[in-house]
Amino acid sequence: MSALTGFPTPGTFVVATDPLSPPPGLDGAVVALGNFDGVHRGHKAVIARALAIAHRLQRPCAVLTFEPHPADFFNGAHTIFRLTPQEAKIVTLAALGLDGMIVFTFDAALSGLPAEDFVTDILIRRLAIKAVVAGYDFHFGKGRSGTPAFLKEAGVRHGFEVEIVERITADADGSIEAASSTATRAALEQGDVARARHLLGHPYVIIGTVTEGQKLGRTIGFPTANIVPEPSCRLRHGVYAVRVTVAESIYDGVANYGRRPTVGEGPALLEVFLFDFSGDLYGQTIEVDFIGFIRGEEKFASLEALTAQIGKDAAQAKDLLKQ
Repeated sequence: MSALTGFPTPGTFVVATDPLSPPPGLDGAVVALGNFDGVHRGHKAVIARALAIAHRLQRPCAVLTFEPHPADFFNGAHTIFRLTPQEAKIVTLAALGLDGMIVFTFDAALSGLPAEDFVTDILIRRLAIKAVVAGYDFHFGKGRSGTPAFLKEAGVRHGFEVEIVERITADADGSIEAASSTATRAALEQGDVARARHLLGHPYVIIGTVTEGQKLGRTIGFPTANIVPEPSCRLRHGVYAVRVTVAESIYDGVANYGRRPTVGEGPALLEVFLFDFSGDLYGQTIEVDFIGFIRGEEKFASLEALTAQIGKDAAQAKDLLKQ
């Protein structure tokens, strides 16, 4: 199990999509409301407050979120760089002690739903919530008319608790902008996984199923586990020091994310070489935590030059991971 997540035990974390009535195990829950892309420090503050209220009320606690991301609905698929596609979000949220995740399909009907109807139809009739917690900048309902102030007033009228969590900065002294998905995406697009980790409060993670590649790595002494990332991924192409969770074991490693220009351009692929590992990973789901940036992706004059550089990258990754 990794320090960040670990894969949830089947049956202990409820995932409900478009429920018409309260999902079993989440009836009368306290819900944290939002998109939660990245599950960053600000999101964790919202979730922590929801968990505290749920403990006081002796009720289950869940996140209420939306798929696809509203930006993708309005502007087209893969418009936004998804920090936590749904599978990664489930794994991350389950590790925070929540009882489940409720997902509503973000479509024309939901985007056009008046804020009051969202409260009465979704929060009250379909979920029977006891309390809601949201961030200071969360809006919902047609035309984003559901402001934090509106939500608090609706709670008074309908008899459920509402708490709005104020801005959370990534530095204790508030010296930089609020921890946000936008700032995290910008850091990752520059390859700055250290800053992304600071904003998130945990390493940036890619979770995926290992697929068969060209198997070129085996011929040069660096066999890799290959993952095709979610199409919206805009992580800077380059080489990274990583930690990889395989079942219940954790391995240090070095990874290249990019198009492999030395051996012929191709679709973006994540190739991970695990130190001190032997075995077949094909078909397994693994978690890759990005710890440090080593260099940008390059095209080398020969396979021998590439092999020599990978050796140097592996040594640098080991040094980074010791720190």
